[in-house]
Amino acid sequence: MKDAQWIAQLHRCGLIEGSMVPSQDIRDLRDQTRYRRKMVQGITAEKNRIHKILQDANIKLTSFMSDLFGVSGRAMLEKLIDGEVLDEPEVRALVKTQLKKKVPHLLDALNGKVTLHHRKMMNKHWRHLTFMEAEVKQIEADIDEYLQAYKEEIGWLDSIPGIDLHTAAAIFAEIGPEASTTFPTDAQLASWVGICPGNNESAGKKKNSKCPQGNKHVKAALCQASWANGKSKNRIGHFFRKIRKRRGEKKASVAAAHMILRIVYALLRDKTNYKEEEDKTDKLKDKSLNYFMKQIQDLGFNIQVTPQNEVV
Repeated sequence: MKDAQWIAQLHRCGLIEGSMVPSQDIRDLRDQTRYRRKMVQGITAEKNRIHKILQDANIKLTSFMSDLFGVSGRAMLEKLIDGEVLDEPEVRALVKTQLKKKVPHLLDALNGKVTLHHRKMMNKHWRHLTFMEAEVKQIEADIDEYLQAYKEEIGWLDSIPGIDLHTAAAIFAEIGPEASTTFPTDAQLASWVGICPGNNESAGKKKNSKCPQGNKHVKAALCQASWANGKSKNRIGHFFRKIRKRRGEKKASVAAAHMILRIVYALLRDKTNYKEEEDKTDKLKDKSLNYFMKQIQDLGFNIQVTPQNEVV
């Protein structure tokens, strides 16, 4: 009762800020995007179970196929589930494009021991897999209907490197179209999401700390986008690799996710598409050159730097 009275007194004084509660259509879109993510995770789990059964049956198709659940892989899996014995003409008729060159290797990979138990288990996983894939298509159709009123905002987010349409929809459903007005600064939005640096300081000493708790759905989508930029040559990719060199991959993914969220906030605030910054390669080279020259001069040496194309 004392706590309730104290909260009521703070509320009368205007010291309790309201939570971020989006409109009804955004909350409905949020349910759809979250359920789609769960279904995609379930699809991945069923694929892994089929992989495990094939390995148990000594079927090594993944040694020669990059995607077991592509058009060619699915055709061969259906034949295996039905209990058919595949010979060279049948395998050649099932596979497509470049896999036709690997038919002898695929025949060796199919030389396993598939029992009745293996086929029954694969049949169960296969039916569940196809059911969830059909459900994901229906969910994506429903999400597209919700996004008809927000095509412009989704286009702004989709212009960011590493973010596709589904990731943009997942981020937009969580933060809403009014993120720039709901949160006064991008730092407050990052704190709400839970990807800002933690604060663990005592007696003037800063200690290692984890990120605060936040919206795990936005955090997962942003970290996925940061990993997608790991090898890119844009500013996000350069930032990711710079942090990874010093702190490791996990901290780099969260730091790059923080950077992407700040970009998202700026795009929604300014109502514009993403624009890549000017090339800073020359500036980075000059910075590295100055660093190494200073290191050599501190050792007591004088050097003269000449571009490689001017050396005689």
